[in-house]
This record gives sequence, structure tokens and C-alpha cells, in this order.
Amino acid sequence: MTPQELQAVLAQGEDASVEFKRCGAQPERDTFETVCSFANRQGGTIFLGVNDDGTVEGVNPKLVREIERNIVNVISNPNSFNATPATEFERIQTDDGLVLKLWVPVGPSVYRYKGEVYDRRGDADIKVRDDAQISMMYMRKQNAYSERRIYPYITKDDLRFDVLAHVRDLIAARNPDHPWLGLDDGEFFRSAKLYGRDHATGEKGFTLAAAMLLGTDELIFDLCPAYKTDAIVRLRNVDRYDDRLIVKTNLVDAYDQLLAFATQHLPDPFILENGVTVSARAIICRELVSNMLIHREYAHPFIAKLIIDRNGIRTENASRSLFSGAITLDNFEPTPKNPTIADFFHQIGRADELGSGTRNLTKYSAMYSGKAPTLTEGDVFVAQVPVPWNTQIDSARVRDTAQKVRDTPSGVRDTAQKVRDTPSGVRDTGVLADGQREVLHYVQEKGCITTAEVESLLHVQERRAQIILVELTRRGLLRRVGAARSTRYVLADDSAQQ
Repeated sequence: MTPQELQAVLAQGEDASVEFKRCGAQPERDTFETVCSFANRQGGTIFLGVNDDGTVEGVNPKLVREIERNIVNVISNPNSFNATPATEFERIQTDDGLVLKLWVPVGPSVYRYKGEVYDRRGDADIKVRDDAQISMMYMRKQNAYSERRIYPYITKDDLRFDVLAHVRDLIAARNPDHPWLGLDDGEFFRSAKLYGRDHATGEKGFTLAAAMLLGTDELIFDLCPAYKTDAIVRLRNVDRYDDRLIVKTNLVDAYDQLLAFATQHLPDPFILENGVTVSARAIICRELVSNMLIHREYAHPFIAKLIIDRNGIRTENASRSLFSGAITLDNFEPTPKNPTIADFFHQIGRADELGSGTRNLTKYSAMYSGKAPTLTEGDVFVAQVPVPWNTQIDSARVRDTAQKVRDTPSGVRDTAQKVRDTPSGVRDTGVLADGQREVLHYVQEKGCITTAEVESLLHVQERRAQIILVELTRRGLLRRVGAARSTRYVLADDSAQQ
């Protein structure tokens, strides 16, 4: 490092990976606390001979070799460190004095100094004594993904095959020629990496990913008893809540429920993109919900949250992070947390390629509210998007939307009630998006509808039109008749259309 490069670092100040330390005849105890925290988190650099404000005080050149030897001796002493962190020294001569640079890379162990675990939070070294946080540190150090854990005694009776049928419909709507559609259930599970073999033990069985995506609620509770997502609206009653939804079901249904809850409570202002109207609300909610479900660490007991308040919409979820701090388009490096779950969501059209979420949130948040989203990585990942509450569409819109659903024609209302009377219907929120209601009204008036007619009616692309029709079919509101080019959709209780 040159003196000029050092000056740039000093001007920037301390952060999650930079620490300044004064140094007399020998390093202070807190120097080793920082070594421990850097090795436990994401690595970092300690500059010895620098004050907290970035001014260079310097290290005595006659003592620098002894200081280096002292540091090596302490970190190699099993009475000080349980495992030896890697370190590297560099001497930088400046006009104000000699600076000793100590680089500490992230290590493979959970390091302890004098029996204490230290972690880096911002520019501070924090003692970690909570068992759950220490467990999360061990998990972060492991190369294995918890979603790949094999459970040899999970059977097909523990899985929801009605959800699997819905998944096949979603895949077909997105790509009728998808190779998974021609597979039987067993081959499907293997191709989706939901059934496999542990090459270390030889055990075969369904994975944790299979349980989270397609498992019964009972199975999910047995494997991950702390799993749930708490969705809360705090607009008027900020001490408690205006509305709340607790989701404990499989990730496929959880996505539907959380997406409906979020869009129900947020304004949807008019936005043009390239001359076409778009729903920034729908895109933002989709990205937030899918990210929270896909990249969450399910072995961690932290309860995921979706919170809507006057500051905007915010999601929080446990994360197996290798980086701590703010995420921007300039510094983010997409890292898969649950690659099997992520690929599954991609195949059913619930998520795009890795990294697209950050780009979409940044782009559409600017269109939606004129402000940038806030994304913070760490053991708990936090994403927040500002909401334009001054668009005359706030919580009053929620009540109005609910009333419109109740006021729909009796044929649709009765059919919807039949769906709600089924077990899967109970899990649905019962709320129809505006586009879904328009499609139902059209079918009532015309008798049937095609994908092309949905595209024209809602001004959406073919993929979105297919997803809307598949969702209404899954809810039991529409029924598909015909095949190939003659495919059309009629009301589910209309037996005359064939």
C-alpha cells in the first residue's frame, strides 16, 4: 500500500473492515479483540499507529519488529486464541510517521479471544454470548447448505401433492415444453434436487428444501419449529397493528399469501414505463416476498417479518451472510443462500436470475416513490422500500378493495366461497387482485376468455396473462377447457361450456 492509498483509507474512516489503533511499546488488548472479530466476520485491516480520527501518530520504528512478534505470539497462544487467525503485516512510511498495517482475512473457524467470541458490527467489536448468534456464526462458516440436509424418514405422505399439481400448472403456464412436466413425481423430485443422497453418509431421502417447498404444515413444524413469517400493518395503530397475517405453511402457498397481503395494503399509483402502464407495487412486492423466502436461513430461529408502516414496506429475515453492511448496485455480489429453493422458484416463475432483485428494487422504487430502497446484509437481512402514502390510496383503499370483493356478482361470490370452504382455500387470503376481478367479470359477461383476450384486457404480456389464469384456476374460480390453440377458460361452476 502506498502512502497515497493509505491517506484515502484514513480519510474514509473506520467501518466494518477498517480499524485504527494507537500503538505504544506493544499493542493493546482491544487490538486482539478486533483481530478476533475480523476473523469471525468478513476480514479486515487494522492500522496501528493511527488515532480514531484518522490522524497518524506513528509506531516507534525501533519497536516495530517487537510489536509484530508480540502479535504473532499472542494469536498463536492457545491460552489466548482457540484457533490461530491468519495475519499479514505491511509497514507504510508516511511523512507523519510509520504505520503498521495488519491484515486479517476471514477464517474457517469461530474464533475466541480469552474465551470470548467477538463479531464485527459496523465499526465496533461486539462480544457475542447468545447461543443462537454463535450457532449462526458456525453456520456461516460451513460450506454446506442447510436446505440440502437429508431426512431419510420423510415419506411421500408428508408432502402436499395438491401443491405439486399447482406447481406443475405454474411451470406449464410459463413454459409448456418444460422438461419437468414429462416426469413422474419421483423423477420430478430428483430433477428439482428435492430428493438426493448424502455423499458423506450414503443416506438417501427428501431434503429440507423439499419439506419447505412441498411439505405439510405438520412436517415443517417438526423440522423448523420456529419457522413463520409475521406480516404486520402499522398505519394507524402503531403500538400494535391494523392488520396481521401469520404464515406457517409451505413456501409456495406462503408466497401467494404474503404477496396478496402486501399488495392489498399498499397504494398502486399510475406509472408509465416505455409508454406502457406498469404496477411498480406488484413488482416491488414480488421481489421483497420472493427474496425473503428464497434467501432465508431456515435453520435459524429468527422470525421473518414483513412490516408495512408510514416509513414504507420492510422485510427482515435470517441470512447466511458472508458480508455485512449496505448493499448497492456498485458493491453487491449475488451469492446464493438456498440454491435449490432459488432454482425452484425460478422454474415456476416466482423469481428471476440471481441479482435481479436488487436491480429491480432499485429501479422500481425510484419510479414508485422517487426514493432508493435500503438493503442491509448481515445475520439479519433487511430490505426497505419507501411508499408514496400521499397518492390518496392508503389504508382506506384496503377497506374499499375488500368491499369490492364482497360486492362481486353472486356467481363469482358463491364460487369463491366454495374455494374458501376447502382446506386450501382456508390458507388463501380470499383477496383478488384488480386484474383477477376484471378477468372474472369478463368471463361472466362473455362466457369464456383466452390468454390473448387477457393480454388485451389487462395490457399485460402473455406470461403474466397465463399466470393470472393459472392462479384463478387453482383457486377454483375458473376451469380450463379445450387444448392447444383452442384453450379457453370458463367459470368453474359452468358445466355448459365444453
